[in-house]
Formats: sequence, C-alpha cells, structure tokens
Amino acid sequence: MSSFDILRTLLQRRLEFIADHEFRDRDSAAHLEALKKVSEELGAEHLRLRAQLPPRLNHFLTQASFSKALEYLDSSEG
Repeated sequence: MSSFDILRTLLQRRLEFIADHEFRDRDSAAHLEALKKVSEELGAEHLRLRAQLPPRLNHFLTQASFSKALEYLDSSEG
C-alpha cells in the first residue's frame, strides 16, 4: 500500500465527477457539491502530504493539474 493511495483515489474521484455529464445534467447542484467536496478533500490531502511529495507531483497539485498528477502517480508507483 502506497502512502499516496488516498491522494490517488481523490484524484480519480474528482476526474470521474468532472466526466459525469449525466450526473451534472440530472442534478447540477448535487454535482457541483460533490465536486466541491472532493476538491476540498484533495486540497487537505495535498497539505497533509506536502512534505513527502516529490517536487514534480507537488507542482502538479499546486497548479491544479490533476490529470497530470494522477498520471505521475500511476507511472511512478505502478
């Protein structure tokens, strides 16, 4: 188990919410709230892990390049 598993899960969830157009179209307020919640959790996890993060991964998270952050984690940790 990686120390970045929670971070990876939150990144995946955020990207899944963004891609879920059916959810957005069905209930835009709930979709926005779900996206907001996962984004806040992602920000908190980023802060919690900041001292442990490789500089490139920290850069992606700081710049909100979440797809790149997930790609980095997937390529770095298998």
